[in-house]
Amino acid sequence: MAHNFFDLTGKRAVVTGASRGLGQYFGRALAKAGADLIVSARKKEDCREFIKEVQGLGRECTAYDLDVRSEDSINSFAKAVLEDFGSIDILVNNAGCNRRKPALDVSWDDWNTILETNLRGTFFVCKAFGPSMIARRYGKIINIGSVTCVFGYAGLVPYSASRGGVMQLTKALADDWGAHGINVNCLAPGWFKTKQNEVLYQNEAWLQYICDRIPLKRPGQPNDLDGAVVFLASDACEYITGQVLLVDGGITTGATKATV
Repeated sequence: MAHNFFDLTGKRAVVTGASRGLGQYFGRALAKAGADLIVSARKKEDCREFIKEVQGLGRECTAYDLDVRSEDSINSFAKAVLEDFGSIDILVNNAGCNRRKPALDVSWDDWNTILETNLRGTFFVCKAFGPSMIARRYGKIINIGSVTCVFGYAGLVPYSASRGGVMQLTKALADDWGAHGINVNCLAPGWFKTKQNEVLYQNEAWLQYICDRIPLKRPGQPNDLDGAVVFLASDACEYITGQVLLVDGGITTGATKATV
């Protein structure tokens, strides 16, 4: 029988920031591919309905409290997970935040909150699970970035800085841990409607502006990310590391309407 490179049966995946939005879509895709899930949120009770959904798919799902801005919380989370399960195979660093403001309105606290959550938190969650992956010489780490890994946008200065940092973190960590059999990649969604940006989608002029610049002429739908996250978590990704996989409808081609 031919090997199914995308089958995650028997794998255990951690997905941070899974109380809503894209984190649940990532988890759902991995579960449908066969993985059992460990999910986290600042309040694990917020994952209750999602746990029921995943269990309805025939997969195991357990939730833990995690605040990625706290080193103690990160270390306690990783310790509890490894004590309860022994090891993990896949880590999806999805927890993130944003505060959309003009650059001159960004406060010291805004900057710290965004960078500490999106960049520092991502690294220290990797670091907390790294030793167990290194010991097993196996691990698939997927850091969630965004189109702002490579593009800058007005109103998103600290967010863009954090996501650009996630891209560089991914590349450096891939080099650091590659010799230990660990793949580290960045999944970078383009314009997807989430709780963080839903107000933008209420503006028809903005929505038309974005669609005009996306070669596929529409924003992303959450299921557009399913194949990408499963691919990066699977055996099909054995020789791919340190890469940024943009799932953006082509907006990073820089395409706009032709003028000639």
